[in-house]
Amino acid sequence: MTANWQKPVVVGLGEVLWDLFPAGKQLGGAPANFAYISSLLGNAGAVASRVGDDVLGEEIRLRFLHSGFDTLFLQEDPLHPTGTVKVIVRAAGQPQFEITQAVAWDYLEWNSAWRDLAGRTDAVCFGSLAQRSPQSRETIRKFLAATPRGALRIFDVNLRQSYYSAEVLRESIRAVQMVKLNEDELPRVLELLGLPRGDERSSAQILRRQCNLQLVCVTRGERGSLLVGADALDEHPGFSVQVADTVGAGDAFTAGLVHSFLRGAALSVVNEVANRMGAWVSTQAGGMPAPEATQLEAVHKLLDP
Repeated sequence: MTANWQKPVVVGLGEVLWDLFPAGKQLGGAPANFAYISSLLGNAGAVASRVGDDVLGEEIRLRFLHSGFDTLFLQEDPLHPTGTVKVIVRAAGQPQFEITQAVAWDYLEWNSAWRDLAGRTDAVCFGSLAQRSPQSRETIRKFLAATPRGALRIFDVNLRQSYYSAEVLRESIRAVQMVKLNEDELPRVLELLGLPRGDERSSAQILRRQCNLQLVCVTRGERGSLLVGADALDEHPGFSVQVADTVGAGDAFTAGLVHSFLRGAALSVVNEVANRMGAWVSTQAGGMPAPEATQLEAVHKLLDP
């Protein structure tokens, strides 16, 4: 199945991998989770990533076909294995990750299929992890540069282990209009960028202003989120739910954020939609749960009451 280009084209750019839980594996990777939830919301979701020429890579291709993703943008690497992450779920569903190194998505290549996809893109989301290798970092920058001027570019910071640097953060933020990060990442990012810190609100405002961003989003886990725009600020308390695990919840949040932002929703509605999607995924196992009509209908009513 190929993407429906009549819908907004929303791209997850970077890693796709298998999350290895004690009970079995789940398809994951923040960009893939983001694109999947974006598709559920009614966009033309696409994953631009790379897998190995191996059994795990073939399984991802089959899952993509089943989910309606176009595998044209899923590169195949003959030399490096498909990415995997060992996931240990701690108290309250919080995950701990052990990320395999030197895998296929460390070797993203700029090609004609990705150039064509970039030219159609309405929104693209990427993080810091896939930029741990110079080759993938350069490919991601080329993709961002090839998107239309009006495309929405989102940097979902996602600091993992030691796979980031001040240079990666600085260059990524320069390329986008929107940054999303969690409450623990915010002070670390400001420190690495050499920016002053205050309380959470003022720190988010400093980041937005100093980096000339359209929107800064700070997530607070079960306590919701803070959105800071040029002329408005909105806080959401979050939803109280029974957590299965929080893998992919932040990516679902970002998908809801982008989906409603593309449709010109008020900041409070953007925050409501994002929190609703993140909370729902946290009640499910893994970051790509089967769709639930009631959840999606609730979002559509918020955006089209």
